[in-house]
Amino acid sequence: MSAEVDAHPPATRQDDAHHEARGEAQSDTLAQRSWSRDGASTSPAVEVVGAGVDYGGGPVLVDFSLAVAAGEWVALLGPNGAGKSTALGVLSGLVRHDGDLRLLGDDPRPWKPRRWATTVALVPQRPIIPPGLTVTDYVLLGRTAHIPTFGVESAADLAAVDHAFTRLDLHTFARRPVLALSGGELQRVVLARALVQEARILLLDEPTSALDIGHGQHVLELIDDLRRERGLTIVAAMHDLTLASQYADRVVLLDHGRAIGAGTPVEVLTAARVAHHYDASVRVVPDGSGGIVVVPMRPRGDPAAPGHHDDPPA
Repeated sequence: MSAEVDAHPPATRQDDAHHEARGEAQSDTLAQRSWSRDGASTSPAVEVVGAGVDYGGGPVLVDFSLAVAAGEWVALLGPNGAGKSTALGVLSGLVRHDGDLRLLGDDPRPWKPRRWATTVALVPQRPIIPPGLTVTDYVLLGRTAHIPTFGVESAADLAAVDHAFTRLDLHTFARRPVLALSGGELQRVVLARALVQEARILLLDEPTSALDIGHGQHVLELIDDLRRERGLTIVAAMHDLTLASQYADRVVLLDHGRAIGAGTPVEVLTAARVAHHYDASVRVVPDGSGGIVVVPMRPRGDPAAPGHHDDPPA
């Protein structure tokens, strides 16, 4: 049975088994409609059905299905090795996979690189940085799809870079070699390159992992602002469950390559489910504005602490 992920906010799950049992009945609507904030049904901007990936040592993504509406933010959650980065690789066209993928309603398999670059921008965890590039040179690479063959950067290209530098506070690094940056500085530069692509779908792999708390909040606020300004569709792999619950419309919980829970953060991120799949002791508390805060708690030998969850959570 496919591990279907609802294309609209699902009803509260009583447990993961109940969610899987409903997946078959929901598969038809998955391909036909997505959720939008005004309650209207829309064609998904991102849709993958039955994706599977095996790098040769066994499957790392199993029968993964997801539909994301235009302008929606979906967070992929799960412990290390759950399949989050691989799922983003499928959506970006960088990872070979079984199953079907549709982007903006089209089959992207025949697309040329220019079409891919103007449709999907990826911010990877471990970017490949060519040696010798300054920050300005590197970010300008994001404009490649907008520059004619044998052409040069236009005033519009330079303005896009300048705008990204302003919003990400990067002007002081403009002439610095990219390889001389700190981890947090590099993460902002890689995001700037993705933003100047002006793609309609933005894929983020742990976008705040190297950032301090202030820059992390600033970056997520900027991404959310751009989502509303440009109508961006965002799929982000995230480790910080609290930030995911505050910024994402929906979350998808993966474990061992399978989607095992999907819905709003309040529905999916229960203390029992986090304990079971992350092997972590946490407390989940309301944040006062309809969201939640996931607070790590030191285990105290409680039978309900990590390592004692033998059954799937309720």
